[in-house]
Amino acid sequence: MAALARWRKLGLALSPGLLAPALALAQGEVPPETLQLRNSAALEQAISPLTRSLLPTFVSGDLITGRTDLETVVQGHAMLRKGDMVIRADRLDYNQPTDLARASGHVRINKAGNVYEGPLMELRVDAFEGFFNQPSYHFLANGAHGQADQIDFLDDQRAVIHNATFTTCKRQGAPDWMPAWILKATQLSIDNVEDMGAAEGALLSFKGVPLLPIPYLTFPLSSERKSGLLPPTLGVDNVNGFEVALPYYWNIAPNRDATFTPTVMTRRGVNLGVEFRYLEPTYSGATELDWMPSDKLRDDKRWSLNATHQGTIDSGWTDSGLALNLSLNRVSDNDYWRDFTRAGGSSTQLLSATETALFAANTLLTQRLLANDARLAWANGPFSSMVRTLKWQTLQDATAAIVPPYDRMPQIATRYAKTTAQDLNLSADVDYTQFHSDSTLTKQANAQRIFSLLQTSRTWRAPEGFITPKLQLHATQYQFDAPLSNGATQVSRVVPTFSLDSGLVFERDTQFFGRALSQTLEPRAFYVHTPYRDQSLLPNYDSGANDFNISTVYTENAFVGNDRISDSHLLTLGVTSRLLDPDTGAEAARFGIAQRLLFDDQKVTLPGGVPLTDRLSDVLLGGSVNWTPHWNVNGTIQYNPDIGRSVRSTVGASYRPGSYRTLTAAYRFQRNSSEQIDLGWQWPLANMWRSGRSDAGEARGAGRWYSVGRLNYSMNESQMVNTVLGFEYDADCWLGRIVFERLQTSTATATQRIMFQLEFVGFSRLGVSPLKTLKDNVPGYQILHAPAGEPSRFSNYD
Repeated sequence: MAALARWRKLGLALSPGLLAPALALAQGEVPPETLQLRNSAALEQAISPLTRSLLPTFVSGDLITGRTDLETVVQGHAMLRKGDMVIRADRLDYNQPTDLARASGHVRINKAGNVYEGPLMELRVDAFEGFFNQPSYHFLANGAHGQADQIDFLDDQRAVIHNATFTTCKRQGAPDWMPAWILKATQLSIDNVEDMGAAEGALLSFKGVPLLPIPYLTFPLSSERKSGLLPPTLGVDNVNGFEVALPYYWNIAPNRDATFTPTVMTRRGVNLGVEFRYLEPTYSGATELDWMPSDKLRDDKRWSLNATHQGTIDSGWTDSGLALNLSLNRVSDNDYWRDFTRAGGSSTQLLSATETALFAANTLLTQRLLANDARLAWANGPFSSMVRTLKWQTLQDATAAIVPPYDRMPQIATRYAKTTAQDLNLSADVDYTQFHSDSTLTKQANAQRIFSLLQTSRTWRAPEGFITPKLQLHATQYQFDAPLSNGATQVSRVVPTFSLDSGLVFERDTQFFGRALSQTLEPRAFYVHTPYRDQSLLPNYDSGANDFNISTVYTENAFVGNDRISDSHLLTLGVTSRLLDPDTGAEAARFGIAQRLLFDDQKVTLPGGVPLTDRLSDVLLGGSVNWTPHWNVNGTIQYNPDIGRSVRSTVGASYRPGSYRTLTAAYRFQRNSSEQIDLGWQWPLANMWRSGRSDAGEARGAGRWYSVGRLNYSMNESQMVNTVLGFEYDADCWLGRIVFERLQTSTATATQRIMFQLEFVGFSRLGVSPLKTLKDNVPGYQILHAPAGEPSRFSNYD
């Protein structure tokens, strides 16, 4: 009877608290509006030791005997439950004064989703301190499992496993099943606080073949970052030779980390790479440094530095503080870009739209132009301002020298923009820049330039169309350090511009291929008049030709930058038609055509250019089709009526029917300049033409080969420009990757390397990772078994 009373006491411990509100509400004693929802500790992901000690303990079974408040013996389907822990066994002895539970016969513990099974267990329940004989175990965070002689539970977060095995391969039903990879260790320490495992006397085997005998190693129990040695990487490069790198990762804090990577290159020597990253609420950044004390191929020391910083500085006199952006890119010598094609950061970080238009089109050029940029920006009501310094490092080639861009030391700009109550848009831009260059290749004098742009516009918009007149006034003042060819040291320029943009919108319901759609017809007329001002004596510090396309054909200036303002007396006529889904508004297709009519010759040119005299421009045609979510086709053509041919065209298509399935193709042609074909893909080799499924797991599958790559072929040179070719194999608990990469560094030279990687899912990777190469080169590439969020203990609730 004492045992029965104890069982009733434990079993009903929470009953009054759970049932009383519901009973009172049902009986009308408590108005519904007085009930309030509140947090429940029972649903927390992690239960604190204090909360756990206050929770009741429940036991159940076929037969319960014992003494009240002393001991309880449960036989047959025995279960003890407390908080996030459940113990099941054939027999369970629980001593309440010592909080000691002893279980035998088909013992199973589920502790916050981690499961242990075996014949005998002894445990202090609250402290989770004890041992488990001959257990098998399964960890929730990474899906790893194994067997051991014994587990010693030190507390609810730490355990020591003796003569243990460890793998993430899912157990199969066959009695002679062996995992594809397995780690065996004389002692395995698990620390869930640090989220790390440590193995002593370890041996890693793959397909029954021992790979690495390791005296001691640590590994993460989840995708969280942990300090320690990372797996060594091996590589073969046709320039550097055989490479061996052994990275060390230092998890300084949740928002700071560093990676130290010593690398031995058989043909060059030793290189030390350091990467430091930080992330704060108001700022973030990263610094990368590579240092080679002695390069045997160049007989000199080599180094590179890339640092970025973005942040906000609190300020009482701005709307949202001061925005600070820094980008530092420096290397030791002119040949660094050629010898280390995969080094450092981008030379185009933090560039203006003008600089991007001028330099980003040529990949080899951007590798040789390293921007060192610092910007401080802020806003006050309608005013936004910026202070900037920009200094370039230009990597010269004796066989192909380039004229370096001018440094901006400094640049100060402010803008005022406001819309009045009458919908009048007013703006004023003022920019002061000091241009400086020490290069002998620049033929222009250094100068200080003040540029201002005043403009006002008003848009009248209605469902049937719009009209926008605009007035602009460009004013520029130059102060040169040396006289121009005419002896002047100061030059001024004032240029007004008037433009009128207008368009109509017609719409109708229609059908194409049995699909109901809404079709629009949108004619547009854009008139610009800018009188001619002689600018032939002015230097050119930052202006370039505006790309001629469907978007820029409706702009006032034929140039980007502020050193050239094109004289324009022209009318641009165009029409666009769109097919829209009437239910969702999604665009199924778009087609457009535009052409400029020039009323007067365009006399303002860039240095070395010729005036534009053709009364009719090339015809621009563009379109895109997204008939289904899987397919996209787009293209643009610049057609010259005089020669009856296109002078530039681009056609691209992509097909993405599901996860891990992407095909892209592009054709780019520019007459008398270049002609290229570009292909990219990631696709399973089995069932190649079967459409993908929406479920990522099924689309990926286990035991499946994937082909991945990108080919960029120049038809003018009849050779590959850049090549990435590889295969991936997904076997569920391990992945294999082999990728060949060839990067063109000049018209006659290229670097080549082979990357091989063996990934043990949830544990470690061996080899040289090609993932960055694949993500940078293959559009839409998805990483197989990409890290997911940490699973909840309720996903394995027992």
